[in-house]
Amino acid sequence: MRKLITIALIAVVLLTSTGPMVQAGEGRGGFMGFIAGCCFGIRTGGAYNEGKEVHWREWVMLIPVAGIVFAVWNGIEGAQGVTTSELADRYGSMFY
Repeated sequence: MRKLITIALIAVVLLTSTGPMVQAGEGRGGFMGFIAGCCFGIRTGGAYNEGKEVHWREWVMLIPVAGIVFAVWNGIEGAQGVTTSELADRYGSMFY
């Protein structure tokens, strides 16, 4: 029971502390900006705050076994020299 209460309190603190970080018209930020930066890294968090969406390949990284497969896939594409503009052409400018 204590764990449940602790988790609920942490969630409330995170929701209230990250919500008002951005004023209207300055970008998205808030709780989803926090999640994007915390779980996917600073590049994704910054891109999300600029209006981009989190790509499905980044969401899959949260799944334990599939995350390893996609991490290797991302590494291979990085080693091949794939750039952000190529990813934008392939997946759309909504993500990159």
